[in-house]
Amino acid sequence: MPDRYHIHTVPVAPRFRRVGKFGNIDWREDCSRCTNCVKLRCVYDVYRHEAAYNRDPLAPVETHDECKACLSCVQGCTKGLLSVAVNPGFLDMGDEYWKPDILLTTWNQSDAGKVPVSGAGYRGRFHGPGFDSIWTDMSEIVRPTRDGIHGREYISTSVDIGPKPMRLRFAPDGALLSAPSQLLEIQLPAILDMPGWPVESRHLTAARAAAAMELKSLAVMSPADAANLAPELVPFVVPVLGMDGEAAQEIEQYRDLLGAVCMVELTEAPDAAESAARIQAAHPQVVVSVRMVLRPNTADRVVELGRAGVKVFHLHADQHGRERLDDGRPGRHIKDALREVHGRLVTEGLRDEVTLIVSGGIALAEHMAKAIICGADLVASDTPLLVALGCRVCRDRGQCVSPDACPAKIGSIDAGYAAQRMVNLMGAWHSQLIEVLGAMGIREVRRLRGEVGRAIFMEDIEKEAFGDLARVSQTEVCI
Repeated sequence: MPDRYHIHTVPVAPRFRRVGKFGNIDWREDCSRCTNCVKLRCVYDVYRHEAAYNRDPLAPVETHDECKACLSCVQGCTKGLLSVAVNPGFLDMGDEYWKPDILLTTWNQSDAGKVPVSGAGYRGRFHGPGFDSIWTDMSEIVRPTRDGIHGREYISTSVDIGPKPMRLRFAPDGALLSAPSQLLEIQLPAILDMPGWPVESRHLTAARAAAAMELKSLAVMSPADAANLAPELVPFVVPVLGMDGEAAQEIEQYRDLLGAVCMVELTEAPDAAESAARIQAAHPQVVVSVRMVLRPNTADRVVELGRAGVKVFHLHADQHGRERLDDGRPGRHIKDALREVHGRLVTEGLRDEVTLIVSGGIALAEHMAKAIICGADLVASDTPLLVALGCRVCRDRGQCVSPDACPAKIGSIDAGYAAQRMVNLMGAWHSQLIEVLGAMGIREVRRLRGEVGRAIFMEDIEKEAFGDLARVSQTEVCI
C-alpha cells in the first residue's frame, strides 16, 4: 500500500477585515439584565467583542458580523429580544454565480485548511442550476471503516495524466516490446490554473508554483513566467504555448524550459496535433495537452485530435462554468458539455486513452467531485485561488481596472503567504473529496470518473416524472 497522501495545512490569518454574513440585533430597551444572560454564554464571544467596540471606537473592527448563526442566544433569551440578520455588505459581494456564501466558505477554508462547518446548517435550496442539480449517492456513509478522513481504509486520490496504452506486447522471454508510456501521476485530482482575468502581481505566479510543489501537483502559467521561476519550482509548472498564436516560435524560444518540465499545454489551433508531435519528438519525457475553449463542437474536435495522436485535453469554460458561443452568449453548463464529450469518447472507443482536464466554474470541493462524475479525470482551479487570497469577485463592477482599486490588494501580496493559503484551500478540498468517496464506498478517485449511475441529476428526474405533462402543455399551447 502506498503512503497516505497528506497535505500539511497551517492556519493563516486573513490580511483584511472579513466581511461576515450574520450580525446580531439586540433590543436593549426591554432588557431585564438577567444574571444568567445568554449573551455571556456565547461560545464565540460575539457580544463581548461588540460591547468592547461600542465602548472604545478605536477597538478592532474585525469582530463585527462574526456571528456563526448557531441561534443559541435567540432561542435562550427569556424576553425574545435577540435576533440574527444577514449583513447587507455580505450580500453585495460576488455575482450571480460566485455567490457570497461561496466566497465566505472559500475564505474560511483558506484560513484553516479544514472542512467548513456552519453553525446554522444548510438553509439553502436542495437543487438549482449547474452543479447544484446533481445529488451524489451516499449509501455507504454509515460504514465506519470508510468514514472519510477518519476512516481506517486507504482512499486514493491520485490520477494519471498522459496517453494510456490499451495493450502491452511482450517477447517470449518476458521483455516488454511496447514503448513505455509517459504517464504523469499527481496525488490530487486538481491542478492550479491561471487566473480567469488579468491580475497584475509578480508574486502570484511564484505563489502558485510553490503551492503546486507543496501539493505535489502542477501550476499552469505562461512560458515567460515559468522561465523566471527558481529552478526547484520549474518541474511543477505547465507552460502554455501559443496563447498569442505563435506556438511554433515559442517551441524554439523555450527549448530549455521544455526540457525541464513534465507537462506542456498548447492553445488549440488548426495545427495543434502537428505542434504536439513536434514537442514530443524533441522532448519525449513531456506530456502534451491541448488547451481548448469549451464550445458546442468541442466533442467533435476532441475526437478528431484524439485520433490524430493527442491524448490530453484541457477544456475550460467561462468563469460561470458555461460554454462560450461564437456570438458571446453563454451556452450549456460545463456538466452537460462534459457528459457529451465523455460519452462521445466512450462511443468512439477512445475514452480510456484520453485524459480530460476541466476548468471554469469549479467553485467548491463538491464541484470537483461532480465534474469527475460527469466524465473529467481532474479539474483545474482558477478563480478559487484568487478568492483564497481575499478576492471578492468584483471584476464586473469596475474595481479590477487597476491594482490600487482591488479591495484585497492582491497585487501586493507576499508569495509565501499566498502559497500557504492556496495549500490550505486545496487541503480542505482534498479532505472533502475523501469524505465524498468514503460516503459513496469508493476507494480511489479514478473509479469515480463517469459514474453517473452513482448520482442523481435533477433534470433527468423531472423528465422522467413530468415528461408527459410537459408534452401535453406544449401541445395545448400550439393549439
